Amino acid sequence: MVIVFVVVAVLVMAVIVTANWYVWRRLFRDTTRGPGLTRRVGAVLIAGGWILAITALVAERSGAPFWLQQVLAWPGFLWLALSIYLLLAVLAGEIVRPLLRRFLEHRARRTDQGAQPGPATSTASCPAGSAGRPTTAPDPAPASQPGGGGGGATASAAPDAASQRDGGADAPATAPAAPQANGSGTAPVSEAGDAGGASASGIVAGSRAGGGATQASAPGQPAPGRPAPAAASQPDRGAAATVLPPPIGPGPDTSPEASPEPAGTATPTGPSRRLFVSRVVAGAAAAAAVGTVGYGTYGVLRGPKVNRVTVPLAKLPRAAHGYRIAVVSDVHLGPVLGRGFAQKVVDTINSTQPDLIAVVGDLVDGSVKDLGPAAAPLAQLRARHGSYFVTGNHEYFSGAEQWVEEVRRLGIDPLENARREMPYFDLAGVNDVAGEEEGQGPDFAKALGDRDTARACVLLAHQPVQIHDAVEHGVDLQLSGHTHGGQLWPGNLIASGANPTLAGLDRYGDTQLYVSRGAGAWGPPTRVGAPSDITLIELASRRA
Repeated sequence: MVIVFVVVAVLVMAVIVTANWYVWRRLFRDTTRGPGLTRRVGAVLIAGGWILAITALVAERSGAPFWLQQVLAWPGFLWLALSIYLLLAVLAGEIVRPLLRRFLEHRARRTDQGAQPGPATSTASCPAGSAGRPTTAPDPAPASQPGGGGGGATASAAPDAASQRDGGADAPATAPAAPQANGSGTAPVSEAGDAGGASASGIVAGSRAGGGATQASAPGQPAPGRPAPAAASQPDRGAAATVLPPPIGPGPDTSPEASPEPAGTATPTGPSRRLFVSRVVAGAAAAAAVGTVGYGTYGVLRGPKVNRVTVPLAKLPRAAHGYRIAVVSDVHLGPVLGRGFAQKVVDTINSTQPDLIAVVGDLVDGSVKDLGPAAAPLAQLRARHGSYFVTGNHEYFSGAEQWVEEVRRLGIDPLENARREMPYFDLAGVNDVAGEEEGQGPDFAKALGDRDTARACVLLAHQPVQIHDAVEHGVDLQLSGHTHGGQLWPGNLIASGANPTLAGLDRYGDTQLYVSRGAGAWGPPTRVGAPSDITLIELASRRA
């Protein structure tokens, strides 16, 4: 048995450590560029929060000084709730993360395509009559073609000839035409402002008359003794500096995906897209978790609301039609919820003007010495036929015998496996199953064994699992608590698996079971998806 306990403890610890590492990674590591203060602060925050939570639990169970329990309870228990919703929010972020990344990538592609520049143009200096005509720059081509002797001039000689025919007009040394596929004398040049930002390379001088040799000028300078070559023009249109189309055949890839960024485009200095997405998701997850816990805590501290339920009973006489029972459970007075909260509960109950008040367990989390002053407002409860109390499992953690005497002193009648004959029905109460370890467990035979079965019977029992014994003893209605309705979603999934009814009214054979979600909260003073309540049961006679 000890080995099983150790194995389970190790597995639970491994799950907790892994979950917290995952939360730290998503919230702090993935949102920073590298190791630094933010990551260290995140590690301290998560580890420190769990240390506070565990210390608060141990202090409450070990009977540590009450002031110490109060100091540890608020931050420790709130961290428990916050860590749950941080984990859930970060897990939900895994769904949002790829969608957001795809959206940003799609938007970036659309932006790049919209900003893609058209063909580069230049208004080179031209002779009179041709000024202002654009020159279209083709793709870059090799600087020169090897020349041949005799009657074959090199390809780079064409610009010189063209410029001589046009009267030697000045033109920039950029954007000459690429060579024709058939070898016609059009000279190539480099394109200004390419992806690498390089300037135009040198222009190869044409072959001299009667000579076959070629001479290359220095980069960025015209051939010796000649002006800078202009873009080639056709002989019959000397006024127009029009570049011939690029050569036929495979050329460089000019698709948007393959095109380099234009010269002069600034390199992005902000965070990468992946880092940006991580920060957005982490910020949204943290905000959602904090908001959820904050709202759930506010819901508990403002006090429970009244839930009204009508329950018909076959054996109830007509005179009892409309009889009202105020049911309150799981108040959990302790280091977090104190005297002020108890006063809110009392005021809410009294406002319903009940005929009878049923306190169905888990009233306190602490000793009478520490919590006696907090429970004092319970003496103000008012009902026509009195107030009644049964123990819950937390009373046995806090000294059940002392609390039974304390509630009796406050004017509340404790039903310890006992029954009271009310004017219209029998009211019985049994101890909680947790009392079995102390020899004070539930005794249905003692509470219900010799009653008149012709009368309707209402049973107070803290845990819903006691319904099966109630059915065997012919109980008409059992009033319970204990589940908190799950308290913190998705805790309701676990609580519903451990209890026959999670909350509300249910039927088991001829016995009805009503389970209250409770007025307070245990551990974190927070409820999510299970609001606190005080239920006003209104009995209905079928004979009415």
